[in-house]
Amino acid sequence: MPFKRKDSPVWWVSYIEPSGKRVRQSTGTTDRKEAEALEAKWKLEAYRQQHWDEKPARTFDELMLAYIKATAKEKRDPVRDRDVLKHLYPVFTGRELHTVLQVEVRAYISERKSKGAAAGTINREVGLFSSAVNYAKREWGWDIPNPAAGCKQKEPEGRVRWINRAEAGLLLQKAAIDPRALHLPDFILLALHTGCRKGELLALEWRRVDHQAGLIYLEAEHTKTGRRRSVPLNKVARAAIINRMRFRAQYCPASPWVFCNKQGKRIGNVKRSFAKACERAGITDFRIHDLRHTCAAWLVTAGVPLAEVRDLLGHRSVEMTERYAHLSPENVRVAVSRIETDVSRSGHVEVEEQTENAG
Repeated sequence: MPFKRKDSPVWWVSYIEPSGKRVRQSTGTTDRKEAEALEAKWKLEAYRQQHWDEKPARTFDELMLAYIKATAKEKRDPVRDRDVLKHLYPVFTGRELHTVLQVEVRAYISERKSKGAAAGTINREVGLFSSAVNYAKREWGWDIPNPAAGCKQKEPEGRVRWINRAEAGLLLQKAAIDPRALHLPDFILLALHTGCRKGELLALEWRRVDHQAGLIYLEAEHTKTGRRRSVPLNKVARAAIINRMRFRAQYCPASPWVFCNKQGKRIGNVKRSFAKACERAGITDFRIHDLRHTCAAWLVTAGVPLAEVRDLLGHRSVEMTERYAHLSPENVRVAVSRIETDVSRSGHVEVEEQTENAG
């Protein structure tokens, strides 16, 4: 029979696998009847596999629940995964994976497009489905097809929306007046002056902040690219870190998180408070990720080479960083002027040589 655990609001079940191992598994539901149905299904599958060597029919719900749970520690942004699943679940919930066809995934894509979803958004949704299937095949040996494979949509060139320093100052001023988001100004400052992603900052622990060396350490599991990097702190970023230290010392000295509330719990998202601050500042079409674009734009316009910007932002290649190249036309202008000079010199020499030969 399903049972409850003190640390979980959902029902759990217990049954014996064909190997003889006892399994205690979350049903992922708070509805007792649904939990009982899942328990009966899993027990029947275990029996059939043991006595008839019949492979269990894996469902979409079972896959996503197991995948999210298994990758919770390595996921950079579990909140985003839950948002993505809100779109996938109504279409695929209850489906056995071997019955889901690629044509259905493409139909899902068409439906999302008709509702105005961008290619990048759709790719995140279908990509999560595909990643979960591949993980189950690789890590758990599930014999299931991947209907989401090969369904990636072509995305337009990445947007580059950034603000100037005056606008940034106004945004910080408006962010500081929200008493329910005392962390927001420090978050904005760190994003602007380190180029870190939202998930990298909100998951930042004090053990990875070296105040003496002026560095933030990001391990592979903390970055989108899966590569470790260290991020230097300039004076502004250091001041934001010091402000976070004061907050921690005053309210929650034992908290491991740089961005936490007064109870020491990690802040999961800043989307709502950030949007409100932008609204108060009169800054439109500006997202949290655009703080990272702004950092890159400021660096490029200051003459920092693209390769160095790439290393700071943690891009896999300089091609990712080249979207900002147009912000520094003077560099290209200098290069063109060098060619012009060389051509002029070459032409002058040719004229002199022709004159000498004529004489």
